[in-house]
Amino acid sequence: MLLKDIRETFVNFFKTNDHQIINSSSLVPDNDPSLMFTNSGMVQFKNFFTGIEKSKVKTAVTSQKCVRAGGKHNDLDNVGYTARHHTFFEMLGNFSFGDYFKEEAISLAWQLLTKEFKLPKEKLLVTVFHEDFEAINLWKKCANLSDDKIIKISTSDNFWSMGPVGPCGPCSEIFYDHGPSVSGGPPGSPDEDGDRFVEIWNLVFMQYEQMPDGTRIDLPKPSIDTGMGLERIAAVLQGKHDNYDTDLFKKLIEKSADFSNTDPYGNKNIHHRVISDHLRSASFLIADGVMPSNEGRGYVLRRIMRRAMRHCHLLGCEEPHLYKIFPSLLQQMGDAFPELIERKSLIENALKEEETRFKLTLDRGLKLLNEELAILEDKKLFSNFWNKVKLEKVSLKKEKKITKKDIKEINKFCNVTKKIFLNLDKRSRDNPTISFKSLKILVCIKNIHLIKIYCISKNC
Repeated sequence: MLLKDIRETFVNFFKTNDHQIINSSSLVPDNDPSLMFTNSGMVQFKNFFTGIEKSKVKTAVTSQKCVRAGGKHNDLDNVGYTARHHTFFEMLGNFSFGDYFKEEAISLAWQLLTKEFKLPKEKLLVTVFHEDFEAINLWKKCANLSDDKIIKISTSDNFWSMGPVGPCGPCSEIFYDHGPSVSGGPPGSPDEDGDRFVEIWNLVFMQYEQMPDGTRIDLPKPSIDTGMGLERIAAVLQGKHDNYDTDLFKKLIEKSADFSNTDPYGNKNIHHRVISDHLRSASFLIADGVMPSNEGRGYVLRRIMRRAMRHCHLLGCEEPHLYKIFPSLLQQMGDAFPELIERKSLIENALKEEETRFKLTLDRGLKLLNEELAILEDKKLFSNFWNKVKLEKVSLKKEKKITKKDIKEINKFCNVTKKIFLNLDKRSRDNPTISFKSLKILVCIKNIHLIKIYCISKNC
């Protein structure tokens, strides 16, 4: 099942179960100044849950575009190196605003997974908050799960809260088991960070309100908020262990490889993974009105773009690369998100201009860096040499006759080393026995492997 088909199946399933389809909101939240970006499906409904606004619908379904690249949820540095980290992702979700609660939420989730997506029941297990006995009994009733498939978790992993005060409640996470051939243990075990058990859906049962003194009271209308990562469920349904092996990412990765004339799945794969993920983030952020800058959201966007551009550089790309891949993204996601089509020229121009600017900056920086590295290398070599040589005060009478060739080599050596020496910090230059000011003669190098320098000072 292709990613776009999974999205469509999810949305249509809940539509047939009396949910209103709500379009994805902007990546720039319009109701929460505390958030840099929309980072989950419930953000656009936050005021409904807090009671600030009254929802016009009782139930809803969305495929919400999300970005996590700053603040509390910052996955930027992990992208490309793990199987499931993204800066941009889609959050599939169904919501109840005081309408249905736990039983229907659990029943609908089980129907979708086992009947619509046809996942084997024996591959599924769930976690619940250890005090949520109602959820435990409902999983047994609705899904016929045995006790060993219902894992009780006592930590905040299975208790969701909007903040220190406000709506909160226990949650139940649904996991898919890839089987013993994949390393990792079940949730709650020491090996839970492995890839065998993958969380695919989180059902939040919003039933309390947290008070300033830490106490909780029952909400008059308990609600449901769920979140399923589209990229994660796509990997499961396509028989993959890595989100970047799914159809959408493979097409972006292969397009990046085509334009850079590199292997999409060889040792350059990490570069292509970063580029494909960051292209999505940048394109959607620009479509939602964010432009690269040196502050706020624009700065985060610039960081995302330049991280992708650095990987383009590592691929050996001499010309702007990202904007060439954008048409492939447009083809894959334009139908679901028409803002990409509407702002096609803006996105392409912004990508091209930023990468052109970045390459100029990078070229200048690399030139300066190479110059500094050359100096540092010279300093390092001279320092190592200086520490190894044997300094001795001797008389000319004890030395062999100095030839013109010797003098020429000595002068050459002096000119080079003096330049380096003068660039060293003062501590390195200080020497009670000898300085270049008192240096009169350096007698020739006897052999290239064993070096002796004989110094004649004014006082010799």
